Amino acid sequence: MSSTSREAELSADRLGPSKIMPLPARTAANAPAPQSHGIARNPGMKLDLGFMESMRSVNRSALERRVASLTKRRSIKADNQAAWLLRAVACMDLTTLNSNDTEERVRRLCAKAVNPFRRDIVEGLGITGEKLRPAAVCVYHPFVATAVDALRGSGIHVAAVSTAFPHGLTPLSTRLQEIEASVSDGADEIDVVIPRGLVFAAKWQELYNEIVSMRAACGEAHLKVILGTGDLATLRNVMLASMVAMMAGADFIKTSTGKESVNATLPVGLAMVRAIRAYFEETGYLIGFKPAGGISTAKASLDWLVLMKEELGRRWLEPDLFRFGASSLLTDIERQLEHHLTGHYSANHRHAMA
Repeated sequence: MSSTSREAELSADRLGPSKIMPLPARTAANAPAPQSHGIARNPGMKLDLGFMESMRSVNRSALERRVASLTKRRSIKADNQAAWLLRAVACMDLTTLNSNDTEERVRRLCAKAVNPFRRDIVEGLGITGEKLRPAAVCVYHPFVATAVDALRGSGIHVAAVSTAFPHGLTPLSTRLQEIEASVSDGADEIDVVIPRGLVFAAKWQELYNEIVSMRAACGEAHLKVILGTGDLATLRNVMLASMVAMMAGADFIKTSTGKESVNATLPVGLAMVRAIRAYFEETGYLIGFKPAGGISTAKASLDWLVLMKEELGRRWLEPDLFRFGASSLLTDIERQLEHHLTGHYSANHRHAMA
């Protein structure tokens, strides 16, 4: 299938304010992906080393040139910029993963997710009545029940980071128990980390088996697999790890924990979305993508949205297929929207988070 025909099938008419979308359908199906927001969940496939071998060659220089051209030739201004920033908020996993997190801090973050903008900004943008909110709130396991209670009835999902986040270096049985505990407490999305050593040793079957087990432990909850790309050293490793995660049944692949020295970068993101495109062309299943770590400015969010639109098409600008992992991004977006309305920037403290 050509990229042109693929985009024609999956595109929507325009980009504008979006309500929170439901997660993809819980049961797998082999029918073509519909144009509505419901999509068939990825059932995974047998580990295909031949398919992986075909994806081994990654040209870093070409990816960097492509990224540079995307960010330079797309200038989004005025009302269009405001609309794209609202879309960024709708695709956000509002996150707190700090050692000093408390239940009260999580409740305040959930309150911010339910009401992400000050009333004067909402009225100025003309979006009163539009339930424009982040797609999810992402927390450590001990705070899942607190977040579920605070977000009840809001339509905002609760994501839990599991499997010995951020390193993934505990026995598999312990990691699976953590997933099951988070699901039991009400999390409907689970962000897991892979042991990066399995990638360095090219133990693809072992990595595949672990992710399959994690997918089974998630049950009805959706699985987002964190590759820890800053630790993987090469784009080839990123590409191959992405393919293994999708073959094992990942609903999303995610760049980083946010705890590595290098987190989400556009060249790495480009390699991962091209892996997603290849998997879609091979299987017909749509896989989500989540860049996380270091995305703290409105401009950076626009760069990532442009990358998704240009490489995968309009369909990947919905929260069921694209997420930002972010903690401070919402504050800067709110400041940019206020500047759009008033011509003035405000101090961060006027846009309280948690």
